[in-house]
Amino acid sequence: MLRLGGNAVDAAIAASFTLSVTDPFSCGVGGGGFMVVYAPPSDARPAVEAVLNYRETAPGALGPDFYPSLDRTDASRIGGAAVGVPGTVRGLEAAHQRWGTLPWPTLLAPAIEAAQQGVAVNEAWCAAARWLGEARSDQPHLARCSEWIWKHLCGSGTLQPGDVVRQPEQARLLRRIAGRGADFFYTGEVARDIALAAQAAGGVMQIEDIEGYSTQDLAPLVADEIFGRYRLLTMPPPSSGGVAEIQVLRMLWRRWGDLHDPGPDDPAYLHLLASAMQQAFADRARWLADGTFAPVPVSHLLSDAHVQAAADRIDPDRALEPVDAHVLPPPDDAGTSHLSVVDADGMAVACTETINTLWGSCVAVEPWGIVLNNEMDDFTTNPGGSNAFGLRQSDRNAPEPGKRPLSSMSPTIVLEGDEVRLVAGASGGPRIISATIKAIVDVLIFGMTPEEALAVGRVHQQWSPDVLWLEQGRFDESVHADLRSRGWDVRERTGMGAEQLLEVLPDGSMLPASDPRKGGAPAGVRSVTTAD
Repeated sequence: MLRLGGNAVDAAIAASFTLSVTDPFSCGVGGGGFMVVYAPPSDARPAVEAVLNYRETAPGALGPDFYPSLDRTDASRIGGAAVGVPGTVRGLEAAHQRWGTLPWPTLLAPAIEAAQQGVAVNEAWCAAARWLGEARSDQPHLARCSEWIWKHLCGSGTLQPGDVVRQPEQARLLRRIAGRGADFFYTGEVARDIALAAQAAGGVMQIEDIEGYSTQDLAPLVADEIFGRYRLLTMPPPSSGGVAEIQVLRMLWRRWGDLHDPGPDDPAYLHLLASAMQQAFADRARWLADGTFAPVPVSHLLSDAHVQAAADRIDPDRALEPVDAHVLPPPDDAGTSHLSVVDADGMAVACTETINTLWGSCVAVEPWGIVLNNEMDDFTTNPGGSNAFGLRQSDRNAPEPGKRPLSSMSPTIVLEGDEVRLVAGASGGPRIISATIKAIVDVLIFGMTPEEALAVGRVHQQWSPDVLWLEQGRFDESVHADLRSRGWDVRERTGMGAEQLLEVLPDGSMLPASDPRKGGAPAGVRSVTTAD
């Protein structure tokens, strides 16, 4: 798209539609997402600082008592009752209408070609297929509702890296969307088939829920003087990531003087980082939700007084008191994808999209090849309990008709003056937040390149369970011992998020990096020419 003379938004839209084909276990037209857009000021217009919210919404029949009344405890995770109204197609069209420059059909052409000609699957896809095969063996309900995905996208368990998977059903859908726009997806036969697929798998979605879907234009959360010199643009609620990022980065800076020439693996720094994350996630659990349905005190949570009080509570030698003894790790999550784009004019897009966990609800809309999300599990569906990621959430986040569930997706743009310095974001459930924070610090404070920042070990602390997770095999035992001596319950795990990071240097050169934990590679052009 950049070679054709398109801008960053054009490139992001085309990449998103193509990811629906190349990563159907992670994201796609059956899900939703967030997009942060920045363009520097010019003679023709002021700077653009915008957010597009196309997160999925709850069907009209869902209320706070819906899931507790069901006899299946996994109803918000597997099957038709787990499905929210998809937002991706409407969201990408809205982005194109506001900021795109290339023709809409041009943006869908690569995805259509990939779906029709086929995709050579990678190890991440094969691992997702293996997970589904194992889950089907002991979950009869999942086995029934996932039959189409298992056969058509997993080769009935035979897939190997390099095998080609074709998706003619999705190619047909994308051709129609290219010709008729998002209305083709949200009205008529596609909307009917989405509702019927959800209903057949135990859901309550109606065609009216799909027809009534709309995106939200929001102002980004803005934080000035991050580390004394940077400006950060990120997502407001229903993202929890933006609030948590700003809180943690400000707490770190307020206590940075406690450290003595720290490095990225310094236990004193990791202790400070974990203590800050612990308090930010506690605020997440208590306060955050869809702000159009419940009051969310964002100004208070980001106020100097609140952040300073949290920073003052950090003891440089001891962890804060634990909140519970629950130590089961939240599941690995490959059900999200992030992309970071900057064009030659300095326009930037940070875009995170998801179907939630692997293969979403495991329900497919067979005539169109759509894998449907399971975003309803991001609501507080188990009052007093936790969701699939071990996150406790308040009643503010209970499901209501048309409401958007709380999310950890954290698309972020960091500015230095009017120029883009970093574009960041990740997949990985709540580890999105910790991976993105650590990548920002590693580049801006420790001076790493993006590739170096994505190669070092990660840490995660989410308040509940009150465990400090260290990435397996990435830290010396002395680091483990030091953190345990400070009172942390230290555990190891894999699956610490997959970050996509792009740094723009002062001379305008760009350093992109795609997380090796999930495969993929950055792509770009050194010069842009308009096609004949």
